[in-house]
Amino acid sequence: MKLVSEFRQSDLADGLVRSIRQHARRKARFMEFCGGHTVSIMKFGLRQLLPPTLTLTSGPGCPVCVTDNADLDKAIALARVPEVIVASFGDMVRVPGSRSSLQEAKAAGADVRVVYSTLDALTLARANPEKSVVFLGIGFETTAPTVAASILQAAHEGLKNYYVLSLHKLCPPIIRALLDSGEVNLQGLICPGHVSAVIGSRPWEFIARDYNIPCVVSGFEPPDILQCIDMLAQQVAEGEAKVEIAYRRGVSREGNQTAIGIMEKVFEPAPARWRGFGEVAGSGLKLRPQFARFDAELNFHFDAGPTVIPRGCLCGEVLRGVKSPPDCTLFRRACTPARPVGPCMVSAEGTCAAYYHYGEEDVR
Repeated sequence: MKLVSEFRQSDLADGLVRSIRQHARRKARFMEFCGGHTVSIMKFGLRQLLPPTLTLTSGPGCPVCVTDNADLDKAIALARVPEVIVASFGDMVRVPGSRSSLQEAKAAGADVRVVYSTLDALTLARANPEKSVVFLGIGFETTAPTVAASILQAAHEGLKNYYVLSLHKLCPPIIRALLDSGEVNLQGLICPGHVSAVIGSRPWEFIARDYNIPCVVSGFEPPDILQCIDMLAQQVAEGEAKVEIAYRRGVSREGNQTAIGIMEKVFEPAPARWRGFGEVAGSGLKLRPQFARFDAELNFHFDAGPTVIPRGCLCGEVLRGVKSPPDCTLFRRACTPARPVGPCMVSAEGTCAAYYHYGEEDVR
């Protein structure tokens, strides 16, 4: 707890808030891309500390939330294949697909297991040689290297019953797609800390170069985020647009080259479907041909059925930053954490769940 307490000092936060107010003379809208940042901002009431000139908007940085219904339907269909064990992180199990969820499939007899890492999934495969274990590869560049490492380990051990359904997403292409859409007028981006710990800050340089938008990589403690906002406000005040790091203890410009190397050895970029965005070129990861025997989509026959989006659900608009949860007529009524309609209410990093738990309705 010592390291945490160092970043939760009220005098440090007070000084940063004063600095933000000095710099934030002009109106500006900043987007926090990462769902982890959204949760911290809501939990610690950081919006209420900001001057009225600054607005924060949540973005598409929740990997569970952006998983398209069509891809979720594939996972549910795979779970219904008799010889398959589906291994998934816990958040995904409760996300509603077009007609069901993994939780409901499990209740109906499918073998769905919640795991905490790819090591757990590999253990399942070793312990159940008569079954096929399919790990759901959900997440951004943060988790993709660990999934790639599990495939390399399975290949090394000669495991023939381990597979991955790769639903991984890449963050820089979706930010480009979001900015190209022109739906949200942004003057700054709070770039994701965990993703940047892997890929570094260099991949965000196109945002400043091509769109003239300031970017700062942030950590997750309140002073981290306040420092990030202050740095963005200072760039706006000085008419600058560059990439800075407010999370030096975890992020460098070059990133983690070992993790990047493992990821690129196993995966290659591919088109991917994002909830609220549709298909975005080069924004996903698929297994390279030499690892095709681990690709669940290539090795099993299943029918995912037609894709259906719940009527009235605004998760897609929330992820694009054009709506906030209180704009949705289902929020807190038909859609709650106990009975979620969309994934933004399920995930621990979901914007709707953050609004629900921390109660902020009045957002500038």
